Order: sequence, then structure tokens, then C-alpha cells
Amino acid sequence: MSHFQIRLIFVVAALSDILFGLGFLVAGPAIFEWAGIPAPNHWGSIQFAALMLMIFGLMFAAVAYDPVSQRNLIRYGLLLKLSYCGLVGYYCVISIVPSLFRICAIADAIFYVLFLVSYLKLGKRNLV
Repeated sequence: MSHFQIRLIFVVAALSDILFGLGFLVAGPAIFEWAGIPAPNHWGSIQFAALMLMIFGLMFAAVAYDPVSQRNLIRYGLLLKLSYCGLVGYYCVISIVPSLFRICAIADAIFYVLFLVSYLKLGKRNLV
């Protein structure tokens, strides 16, 4: 994996997290209705999660800008992706999970693998 590919992975991760977060922040009720997901008892919890997702998106942008010096931040991205995939996976086993959340978990699982490969590659510092 080249330096360019690692940067591209984190640009895509940054854009997707910022855009998903922004979408849920400004249009959470519409997204939930479209996906057939029951509304939460308070939208503040969804808005907070959306803001946190956007913050992680900014972190991924920092990694994309300089992957070598920001390698330490990739560990937090790995934890984010593992946390989401783990929770969705757990709830898939014990109950029914809306398709929207399963699709996002699959995307995050792919990002997890790409982040892990990037993290390991950056540790070797032999980028082409």
C-alpha cells in the first residue's frame, strides 16, 4: 500500500463520516423515517452521536494530510470502527437491526481492515 493510497483511504473516511454526521445532525428524523427506524425518545442523543462522527471525520482528515506524523490517531479510528461493528454485530445476534445500520457496519468493517493495514504499513515507514 502506497502513501497515496493511505491518504486516499483517510480522505474517503473523513468525507463519509463528516457527511453522515451532518446528515444525521440536520435530517435525523427524515433519515429515520425513510429507513423505517422508530424515532428515539430524544433527538439529542442522535445529534450528539452525529457531532462525534463529524469530529472523527476531522481526525481522519488530519491523518489524510500527514499519515506518518498522525499515525497515532489511527488507533482511535480503529477503536471507533470496532465499537460500531461490535455493537451492530451483537445486536444482529440477539435481535433485529435495521438495514441502514447493518450497511454502515459493513462499511465500517471495510474501513477497519483498511485502517489496520495502513497503521501497520506506516509503522514500517517504507512507503513508496
